[in-house]
Amino acid sequence: MALLEAIQGPRDLDELSSEQLAELATEIRAYLIPTVAKTSGHIGPNLGVVELTIALHRVFDSPKDTILWDVGHQAYVHKLLTGRQDFSALRHSGGLSGYPARAESGHDVIENSHASTALAYADGIAKAHQVRGVTDRQVVAVIGDGALTGGMAWEALNNIAAAKDRPVIIVVNDNERSYSPTIGGLADHLATLRTTQGYERFLEWGRGMLGRTPVIGTPLYEALHGVKKGLKDIVAPQGMFEDLGMKYVGPVDGHDIAGMEAALRRARHYHGPVIVHAITRKGEGYPAARNNVNDQLHQVAVDSDPETGRPLVPAGESWTSVFADEMVRVGAEREDVVGITAAMLHPVGLAKFAERHPDRIFDVGIAEQHAVTSAAGMAFAGLHPVVAIYATFLNRAFDQVLMDTALHNAGVTFIADRAGVTGNDGASHNGMWDMSIFQVVPRLRIAAPRDGAQLRAQLREALDVDDAPTMIRFSKGTVCQDIPAVAKAGSMDVLRTTAGTELSPDVLIVSVGAMAQVCLDVAERLADQGIGATVVDPRWVKPVDPVAVMLAAEHRLVVTVEDNVRVGGVGCMVAQALRDAGVHTPLRDFGIPAEFLDHASRGEVLEQIGLTGQRIAHEVVGLVAGLGSAAAANAAANGAGSGSGNGAANGAANGAALPNGSAPKVTTR
Repeated sequence: MALLEAIQGPRDLDELSSEQLAELATEIRAYLIPTVAKTSGHIGPNLGVVELTIALHRVFDSPKDTILWDVGHQAYVHKLLTGRQDFSALRHSGGLSGYPARAESGHDVIENSHASTALAYADGIAKAHQVRGVTDRQVVAVIGDGALTGGMAWEALNNIAAAKDRPVIIVVNDNERSYSPTIGGLADHLATLRTTQGYERFLEWGRGMLGRTPVIGTPLYEALHGVKKGLKDIVAPQGMFEDLGMKYVGPVDGHDIAGMEAALRRARHYHGPVIVHAITRKGEGYPAARNNVNDQLHQVAVDSDPETGRPLVPAGESWTSVFADEMVRVGAEREDVVGITAAMLHPVGLAKFAERHPDRIFDVGIAEQHAVTSAAGMAFAGLHPVVAIYATFLNRAFDQVLMDTALHNAGVTFIADRAGVTGNDGASHNGMWDMSIFQVVPRLRIAAPRDGAQLRAQLREALDVDDAPTMIRFSKGTVCQDIPAVAKAGSMDVLRTTAGTELSPDVLIVSVGAMAQVCLDVAERLADQGIGATVVDPRWVKPVDPVAVMLAAEHRLVVTVEDNVRVGGVGCMVAQALRDAGVHTPLRDFGIPAEFLDHASRGEVLEQIGLTGQRIAHEVVGLVAGLGSAAAANAAANGAGSGSGNGAANGAANGAALPNGSAPKVTTR
């Protein structure tokens, strides 16, 4: 590792010979494979851009020149070459982020972001340079062919191409994949270049000619440009970009450092928008990745076997796998159910469904907005689409959920996978916003299953709704052990009551989704302090069940616990329901603060933000202790003059909550 250890910044690359650069690439792979296998991370994408990244940092002067990494899955090599070589705690608390991070280095510009955004960022930076008269800085955006399936990328290309004198260099890292093989018209277009007769001959010519010409002047550029035009009938896809008004360089072997450098230097001389088309292989140099047909080891788990990339300790059953298996069962029963994914067939659990029903699965690429509106069209035409997307990515399609599904009463079921705190992927991947963002959508119903049994049941309940959209959100990782209900209250499950105990019903705990076990822990701790607690699982958290309002009036304090941002979340909606019904029982909502959370394990993040049984119980004990003097006033307010004491108060509140003044009905199982 002698060469890698000597690299403290990009300029240390300048004096290395071609032989040393090849050796450096080997050292980088030898370092990344065992290190990432231990910490977890995106190994396949990074192994595919080793030479490409070396070439970028030799040709451009980062951070003076801006290098943008779309998504950021492939930024590990960039980190190594910019002085960050301690990967021992990668993606763990206190260690390096698994994505670009401004707090780590001035070489990082875009934080760990969502796909298809880098070109718009590049357009903005280039426009700012032009307005400010900056002429000595380059803007380079590296984007994968998978990310080019996203609409934002093409909106940006439309703007970038419009300014012939505004330099933006776009490096298309074409490995035929996002997570899985790239699909769609663009993918077919790029594939033409790879498979056209004469392509291998063209690449071989590029290796020889460009590799011997590290600096390209105007005469040679003109000659090359003429050759490219002459080859256009053979390798035609560059015409698509040239028709947009953009120069095209390529195709270039992305694993040939000299060839990549030559192509990038050519691009620098255009002084306008240019595409550099690099052909790479995801997982290059790692047989375990290259032989993985699903995603070429896009990501490996903590403590994986470096030889195989498989976890040394198999993980338990995941939320996603429960959904995957139930979708297969549903698919066999209902021919109208179809699956939609946004370039993540395997990660969201639709691969098994696709194997059994290949004519009923639609991968739309990294195009969440299109996925949602296309689903609405399918619903209109008689199908029931299941759109499975990571919760953090579903946020991108808010307008389509609102206007194209809810407004049209479309029977579409959205699966918000990886909801809540996901942990190691950091701020952009925590699915902590969905229940707040989508609370405002009329007609939409939101389910938060507490365990695998509820996920299976609520998926089927959602599929029975054909006149409105539904959403089911669940966590990342191992599914919770099934938690049986002890009673029913309206549509809610009662998980714990004070019935049969000497404790009075002091606290109503509204448990949301995967927080059920935490809520039961809170109730147990409260009982140890002589405080009685009722724990209910609403199952469907939107809309709020009126029975929850009635139960609130029977308790001295309401506590909501959710793995979602507090602002506008379930707690806010329950509080609003209490106000609307004239119930004055105080409420304390526990959830995620409206902040961008640093990367760490899910457990560590939950501890940091106070979403643990011990922390919640400690605060609730203090709140209950402070209710002594307020209890009588609260009872009087709830009673609204209907007699005296807590029972009379509940009677009046119940009448406001349900028709005919009916009392809350709790059915014991």
